[in-house]
Amino acid sequence: MNTSLQTRTVARLIQAIDSQDGAGVKLKRSLGRGATTRVDPFLMLDAFSSANPDDYIAGFPPHPHRGFETVTYMLDGHMIHRDHMGNEGDLRAGGVQWMTAGRGVIHEERPKMSEGLMRGFQLWINLPASEKMKPAAYQNIEPEEVPVVTLNNGSIIKAIAGTLALEGQTISGPINSGSTQAIYLDVRIPAGQKITLPIANHLSAFVYLFEGSAAIGEQTLTGNSAAVLTAGDLVSISAPDQPARFLLIAGKPIGEPIAQYGPFVMNTMEEVEQAMQDYQNNTLTD
Repeated sequence: MNTSLQTRTVARLIQAIDSQDGAGVKLKRSLGRGATTRVDPFLMLDAFSSANPDDYIAGFPPHPHRGFETVTYMLDGHMIHRDHMGNEGDLRAGGVQWMTAGRGVIHEERPKMSEGLMRGFQLWINLPASEKMKPAAYQNIEPEEVPVVTLNNGSIIKAIAGTLALEGQTISGPINSGSTQAIYLDVRIPAGQKITLPIANHLSAFVYLFEGSAAIGEQTLTGNSAAVLTAGDLVSISAPDQPARFLLIAGKPIGEPIAQYGPFVMNTMEEVEQAMQDYQNNTLTD
């Protein structure tokens, strides 16, 4: 291995807290609990997991967004997406919904199930000022479109976004996020194994452990928390005692001011106020 490469460690842990969104959907929010819990360019990460229909059945009725992107990744369950552009997405277990709000979108997400486990994530990715008012766009990625690679030690990587070169093979997710250069991986490590993943030094990155136990260097990760990584070229993650499953998410920082009010994320409060007026005047999506 090139000894000049710098290994990333854990800079801080952002523990998820119980929260609700939509029409009362119960979830755990790590990134996005406040301005100090963002990881540029990532604004928010919500994890939802419940087999109790009362926790998710009401879904997310029609609501607006402006100025960023939302990524919904389903692990278990089934949801339906509808938006003002006429898109109807069928979000199944293993599938992904990538929506660019841009200038404005009004959409809804509702469970297409009345019982069973509903589990997944929603990530908000900021957009630079130059792209905040671009036209809205929507992509529904079927589970079969998400590439999966198995490494020599039995580790399994699903690539939702970005490109990764590992063990002589290249895996590319179905999403190219453009200026934020987002990488979004779902990684499983067998018990007693370790995985080293390259992450370009100019990207910020975090790991979200949601099954089993894992460690980065001497730092043991805790479940339902975002482990924000230091700068570096690679990260080594081990599963010493039991299998581990986690998200590894990275992206290019934007470095611009953030003004946010609920579903509107702009650079100034004047722009946020304009978004609110546009929504009230039914011109948000014009």
